[in-house]
Amino acid sequence: MTARARADLATAERIVVKVGSSSISGDSAWRIPLIVDALAAAHARGAEVVLVSSGAIATGIPFLRLDARPTDLATQQAAAAVGQNYLIYRYQEALRPHAIVSGQVLLTTNDLENATSRSNAKRAMERLLALRVLPIVNENDTVATQEIRFGDNDRLGALVAQLIGADALVLLSDVESLYTKPPSDPDATPLDVIPAGSDLSGLEFGASVVNGVGTGGAATKVSAARLAAASGIGVLVTSADLIEEALSGADIGTWFEPADVTQH
Repeated sequence: MTARARADLATAERIVVKVGSSSISGDSAWRIPLIVDALAAAHARGAEVVLVSSGAIATGIPFLRLDARPTDLATQQAAAAVGQNYLIYRYQEALRPHAIVSGQVLLTTNDLENATSRSNAKRAMERLLALRVLPIVNENDTVATQEIRFGDNDRLGALVAQLIGADALVLLSDVESLYTKPPSDPDATPLDVIPAGSDLSGLEFGASVVNGVGTGGAATKVSAARLAAASGIGVLVTSADLIEEALSGADIGTWFEPADVTQH
């Protein structure tokens, strides 16, 4: 059943959680067990959980002995191929104590735009969830031919939530909530609840590139949240450090109320 409010996350039956590169790669890799423990707790109560995780390129960079994120497509693809392997390994190692098996699902834009491949992706995801596997989804960066990404994995998270008819989407960030202006602005105030269909044109969400390894930002999260909410999926945007509280239905972050639709 669709999560109509934050508190409903504690009982939501199907949840998609998206985490970005900056939260789980490099010096932040310690956060992977923290995130996995929270996902495992939701899984243990019977929820079906899907993790959309960025981080393949960022994880691969040190193994290729690169000093920074590569700018050419071929090296990005190489870093993604190496990094995806290590990223999934780290997640599975963190899941092992919980006796949960992960499944890797790599998607491209075409996979979700083409009717046949979209149907195949949906069937595969549904079967994984029925088998109590925890799918870990990422852009298939290694075979990307135009851009290396959907635009950002926040959008991918929203599209995956739509694909499987999720009850809720949780977009993890590096700040506790969204603000009316960039958080560094002294006039910025946190946003608590965004009603469905709200006009947000007067708010300043800043640039989409926020650091050297990630490609998301407040603006991309707002766009993705509104996409999912318009489909009848409740969306919470909050800090990766607060994932346990988020999945427990705590009163944190910015909540995007789902549109009232008969099905999603």
